[in-house]
Amino acid sequence: MTKVTPFRLTPYFSERIWGKQDLRPWYESTGTKELVGEAWLTGPDCVIETGEFAGRSLASVVKELGEAVIGPGGDGEFPLLVKILFPNEKLSVQVHPDDAHAQAMGQPRGKTECWYVLEAEPGATVALGLKPGVGEAELRASVADNTMEELLNHVPVAEGDMVFVDAGTVHAIEPGVVLLETQQTSDVTFRLYDYGRPRPLHLEQGIGVMKTQTKAGKIAPRSMDEFTRLIEQQYFSVDRFDLASGSLTVPMDGAGCLVGLKGSGTVAGVALRAGQAVVVPVGSGGVVVEAEAKFSFARCLSPLA
Repeated sequence: MTKVTPFRLTPYFSERIWGKQDLRPWYESTGTKELVGEAWLTGPDCVIETGEFAGRSLASVVKELGEAVIGPGGDGEFPLLVKILFPNEKLSVQVHPDDAHAQAMGQPRGKTECWYVLEAEPGATVALGLKPGVGEAELRASVADNTMEELLNHVPVAEGDMVFVDAGTVHAIEPGVVLLETQQTSDVTFRLYDYGRPRPLHLEQGIGVMKTQTKAGKIAPRSMDEFTRLIEQQYFSVDRFDLASGSLTVPMDGAGCLVGLKGSGTVAGVALRAGQAVVVPVGSGGVVVEAEAKFSFARCLSPLA
């Protein structure tokens, strides 16, 4: 089997009607004058910047080498889509299907996700789940009278919070935050309500996959040896490392990546700074992270099949 060394990806900037033109201090430039809502760090179209596969897309390398990058039992795609979200306006009220619903409609997998709050203005909230007693009838009626927001739980968030959003949870992201999102690799979204913006809704599809009760909510961090466990769920775990200086060996027990949060350092000799991701192929074991000054990064892992 081909041995693949860790490699850095170029972020892919996804235009969104609710996004921003200026993403500083995370990115000096997006290469477009359009509004950017998401920086995809491990998207299929992200271009590899370092190593022998430089210039190729992540999708093409995973498709060609498969097991050498994502391990046995994969389905030909990098299992985690990691993004940074920059909402300047409210995102639509939406819902994602779980694996069973997604596969029934011909998609490979559903979309369970989590949000790690990188920045939050005072009073920032996210909408997460339905209030008790709210069902299909209430949701349908709320579209006509523009009251769907009133049917959602609005959860205060602050920098450092981790929020779990399992598939089937009706949710919305509001402005005043910057989020690191780790999710199953899927872009299937059903838009239930969009504040009158001229985009199509998917009310019936969304109602068909939503759940009135889910496990969504804030996750308390857990202190571990040399890192903080932010979340551990079926599809992913996310951990935060804060390296003062020097070097640290980071285990990688699955397919995943390291994402720079603050400062800069190197991962197996590959430079990494805030807003970038280095993919660590399965089989790499532990990777050495080095920094000359304070360096914070996240480890996003998908468990081996």
